[in-house]
Amino acid sequence: MNSTTTTRKSRKAKILVVEDNADQWFIIRWALQQQFPEVEAIWAREATEALVYLESCEKKLSLPRLILMDLYLPDRQQGWSLLEAVKTHYLYREIPVIMLSQSNDKEDIAESYSLRINSYIVKPTHYQKWLDCIGSFRHYWWNAVTLPKYR
Repeated sequence: MNSTTTTRKSRKAKILVVEDNADQWFIIRWALQQQFPEVEAIWAREATEALVYLESCEKKLSLPRLILMDLYLPDRQQGWSLLEAVKTHYLYREIPVIMLSQSNDKEDIAESYSLRINSYIVKPTHYQKWLDCIGSFRHYWWNAVTLPKYR
């Protein structure tokens, strides 16, 4: 790998994906690669791993641009605890958090928004729907919305 490729790869914006299910991570990563090749998806399998990653980013002054997070890690209380930790942190709270969940339960959705998520997306069930979802997600979060610049 030459230095230009290395530099270009290191400049890719990062999206933190917090997902405890390896099969779901595979699908999310695949859809992101197809629809969002200019980002690097970082996988955290659990809340603790996500917080450790964010702390390492804070030290390097290079926070992820977005967080995609499953609510059930493996249960919703762990997801809500992580969300609360992110949204009450002085620096992380500015990172948009998009909840990706198989749940369309009204309580899950209402509680997630009360903890200040930026969007709630019910996970698609087929590959093409994942591509469509991530394509729409990309258009909105990358092209339409103006996000703050992180240190």
